[in-house]
Amino acid sequence: MSPRTGQPTDNPKPYKITVRIDEKGKQILDKFCEQKNVNQNEAIRRGILRLEEEIKK
Repeated sequence: MSPRTGQPTDNPKPYKITVRIDEKGKQILDKFCEQKNVNQNEAIRRGILRLEEEIKK
């Protein structure tokens, strides 16, 4: 098995996005991650899923 091979998943994440945020955005992200005990990637994924509610209106 290759050292880069991870655990099998039902939800692969092949897309990588890089963003720049300001200080306020970073503070909000950090506070959310601390309160919800999630990493930044998971917090951002949750935020993106919330956008779906907006586009269905």
